Amino acid sequence: MEITPEFANEFASNWAQTWNSHDIDAILSHYSDDFTITTPMAAKLVPESNGTISGIDAVRNYWLKGLSLIPNLHFEIKDVLVGVNCLTIYYLNTATGRKSAENVFFSAEGKVNKAIVMYS
Repeated sequence: MEITPEFANEFASNWAQTWNSHDIDAILSHYSDDFTITTPMAAKLVPESNGTISGIDAVRNYWLKGLSLIPNLHFEIKDVLVGVNCLTIYYLNTATGRKSAENVFFSAEGKVNKAIVMYS
């Protein structure tokens, strides 16, 4: 899948809008069933995960837990970087003041199948 700057910006904008809506089904619509996320937040909220959550159902449960802990979660996009079959969304979580970089990798079908997240 070719990631153009236009696609990357449109994806990031839609991604932030769905997160800001807190609608878990809208959020999950970006991801494949075999989606895997690696993030320090997973290590904190689900210690037995060692920072990696795999499979859409497990991710749903993890994200629902996160949304319940930060009910005023709101992402503000700062920049979007383009890679090969991937992009990076650099954003601010205005509820926590934490800057984040989310690296998302796309399947041939155009769904995110892997994400690696870093925090300030």
